[in-house]
Amino acid sequence: MLKLSNRLKLTRVRALPGAPRHASSAHTGEGERTALYDFHVQKGGKIVNFGGYALPVQYSDQSIIASHLHTRSVGSIFDVSHMLQTYVRGKDAAACLESVCTADITGTPAGSGTLTVFTNAQGGILDDLIVNKVSGKELYVVSNAAMKQQDQEIISAAVSSFKSQGKDVAVEFLAPSDQSLIAVQGPRVAAELAKLLAPATALDQLYFMGSMVGTVAGIPSVRITRCGYTGEDGVEISVDSSHVRTLTEALLANGTLKLAGLGARDSLRMEAGLCLYGSDIDAQTTPVEAALAWLVAKRRRTTRDFPGAEVVLGQLKGGVQRRRVGLQMLGAKPPPARSGVTIFSEGQQVGQVTSGCPSPSTGRNIAMGYVQDALKAPGTKVELKVRDKFYEAEITKTPFVKANYYNKPKI
Repeated sequence: MLKLSNRLKLTRVRALPGAPRHASSAHTGEGERTALYDFHVQKGGKIVNFGGYALPVQYSDQSIIASHLHTRSVGSIFDVSHMLQTYVRGKDAAACLESVCTADITGTPAGSGTLTVFTNAQGGILDDLIVNKVSGKELYVVSNAAMKQQDQEIISAAVSSFKSQGKDVAVEFLAPSDQSLIAVQGPRVAAELAKLLAPATALDQLYFMGSMVGTVAGIPSVRITRCGYTGEDGVEISVDSSHVRTLTEALLANGTLKLAGLGARDSLRMEAGLCLYGSDIDAQTTPVEAALAWLVAKRRRTTRDFPGAEVVLGQLKGGVQRRRVGLQMLGAKPPPARSGVTIFSEGQQVGQVTSGCPSPSTGRNIAMGYVQDALKAPGTKVELKVRDKFYEAEITKTPFVKANYYNKPKI
């Protein structure tokens, strides 16, 4: 079984301004249950506690590798209802959220979104999140479950600060018991979803990071965002929890799409070169060090008004000592390099692996980690120390597999 990061921890969320409408989902020893918990069990899901939530790591009908490959070739459905869904509303909503992140939300067109990061005063990454600009007065935000309490506090504090200045802004945090989120990922997803969507042609103009509301399988007010965590074309669907099982069953009905769990989700995001918060990025890592400088929007580099701006902008100009890179192991059948494995060059320790796994799509062992900035160039040879033995590897570009996002054609 592919090893999942064990670094994600989630404390129980205390009440905050704009808190969820109802009590949170039922708790078990496995964690909080999403609205699809019973469905996962009935379908043979092996349930684990992930970030405080009871979620399937895989299903009895296929291995993690088979599930991974099915996602790449056809499509799979993942329950990601543990993630924090938030609405920020009011004419000052964009400016409010910009006060705590690096994105140019004001300049983002309505109906589209952007990946961004919350930063601290030292420029460290507090979380990564997607902000969708529904309109000039409404934002839909999805952030990590592991940082749910922190993110609620960050957003609530920003909202309170703006309100104290007489600004027009309010926040609503959605609980999994009220609103579910499923990720449907893979090359056949759009065709399958179009069969259930009214109007079916709406997906043709919904490009990567775009968001819309439609009727799916007869269920109204379903939010569809064209994004995901796999590198494949796909969507995340936000739906009232009372309808999520009906929607999931409708997507599965003709047997093309399959359910997938956390194991495949982790290896898919690794191949896509995407970071896992708490492993590949954290509060001690800046966007520049994490090779995520592109998340610092051009206008924000000029306004210099996000937390830690002077540190981050100083690094953009003067460089950093370490950098996140991709790693591919070489040689015959080396063991996978997991989080914590040390990286060496010419007998000297030069970095550390933060995530790693076997890649089902390439047949190679891949990893991400941090090395001295001078060693970041693709093709640079290094050695990884796995269980007291050294194995050859090389720095490589990410993603490890080609991304297949549905992007708007360039004119």
